[in-house]
Amino acid sequence: MKLEIQIYDTPLDLTHCVRAVSDTGSGGIQIFIGNVRNQTAGKPVVRLEYEAYYSMALREMEKIAAEAGRRWEITGVVVHHRTGVLGTGETAVIVAVGAAHRHAAIEACRYIIDTLKATVPIWKKEVFEDGEVWVSAYP
Repeated sequence: MKLEIQIYDTPLDLTHCVRAVSDTGSGGIQIFIGNVRNQTAGKPVVRLEYEAYYSMALREMEKIAAEAGRRWEITGVVVHHRTGVLGTGETAVIVAVGAAHRHAAIEACRYIIDTLKATVPIWKKEVFEDGEVWVSAYP
């Protein structure tokens, strides 16, 4: 299984992620793209600020991808996450999964993003016009 796990402080490249999981054995590719919303609970978001415990976050994302590979017959996984200051509309995370069949790609992608949200040490600060709050990367 091809595997690419990265944390960037620059914009993410969707085309690269798709290419990285594409091959002649991948009949299905599933992509999850997480973008910065313009509001949270009805409050306008000015920006998000992401921080990560890099070494642990990378190890955890690798473990998650390896577990997905054990559960489903997948040919490749890419997980890219941003850190730093992101404006509304910017991409914070991309998960791409290639598999021979769509079901495996879809299920593995869902597992990866859901588990990442619950376990990986990446935090975000939501900045509003009237204040800010630190939350986990994905509430």
